[in-house]
Amino acid sequence: MIPLLLGPFAEEFILFNLTRYITFRAGAACMTALVLTLVFGRPIIAWLRTFQPAGQPIREDGPQSHLLTKKGTPTMGGVLILFSLTLSFLLWADLRNGFVWPVMLVTLGYGAIGFMDDWLKVTKRNTKGVSGRQKLIAQGLIGLGAAIWFCMLLPAGLEDTLAVPIFKQVLIPFGILFPLVAMFVMMGASNAVNLTDGLDGLAIVPVMIAAAVFALIAYLVGNRIFADHLQLHGVPGAGELAVICSALIGASLGFLWFNAPPAAVFMGDTGSLSLGGALGAVAVATKHEIVLAIVGGLFVVETLSVMIQVFWFKRTGRRVFLMAPLHHHFEKKGWAEPTIVIRFWIIAMVLGLVGLSTLKIR
Repeated sequence: MIPLLLGPFAEEFILFNLTRYITFRAGAACMTALVLTLVFGRPIIAWLRTFQPAGQPIREDGPQSHLLTKKGTPTMGGVLILFSLTLSFLLWADLRNGFVWPVMLVTLGYGAIGFMDDWLKVTKRNTKGVSGRQKLIAQGLIGLGAAIWFCMLLPAGLEDTLAVPIFKQVLIPFGILFPLVAMFVMMGASNAVNLTDGLDGLAIVPVMIAAAVFALIAYLVGNRIFADHLQLHGVPGAGELAVICSALIGASLGFLWFNAPPAAVFMGDTGSLSLGGALGAVAVATKHEIVLAIVGGLFVVETLSVMIQVFWFKRTGRRVFLMAPLHHHFEKKGWAEPTIVIRFWIIAMVLGLVGLSTLKIR
């Protein structure tokens, strides 16, 4: 497809044969997604405003500052991310590669669920949207389908096991239950990012950090020489997922331009569910599911804060945190929003480095 778009430069492009290099296509995918997001950002935000003039409904029981600072801001900005990511994927990824399609199935499928949820919220003017049960069932069906697809693509010995980081030879066998484990990883990552997305720019940067880590992991496990040298479980063909991760980084970086405080648009469930699902799918494909829990540790902590709060309140009638998820707890304590966001970014960067250290480079 690319040579046709280049016109008179096609011969030179083919001569250098740059498109056969994953590293080149990954970089090109990142830049393409970034440019697309910046170019189409304002028109898409303007379109979102046409059917949600009052913006995203704000929780009445949330921090009172949100009722003033975030009122009127449109949501569903994940449409912009998915548009740029998908077009960049179609331009630069090797569409003959089997791994790219289940990853995009999860990304776009979860994005569609989030879009429906956001649509109901803005049209009915409430914060409920799609019921939790319906959302989980839809996520489960898509995740299970993708998990079975991954099992068919993964090499023998890896298709039904969970790899343990650092201990390179340890594989936990799950047999026919592994698709359920993989489904849980994708659903868990999706909903964890969704819970973290509560402040301007809070979720999108940790997503980019995790995507960068997994772009490298995908490239390494997909390369037999690097995989053998680092004692990683090689997954032939998984290197192509570095292109998707790079496109995700570019689209997210462009979105941050509009989501930086004060946000011109929120990603909504359209963005958070799809981005988390994409990370979970790449983790399953590269056999680094546990590493995702480390790299995405910020998402894990945010999710645990909600679970602890609900459990303890039902049991005792008292709250552990002033408000959950955790970032709202610090808001209630008086921390400024930029302070919370930047400190959480720092934590996400540290966790990303910790996740990389599990590769045990020697």
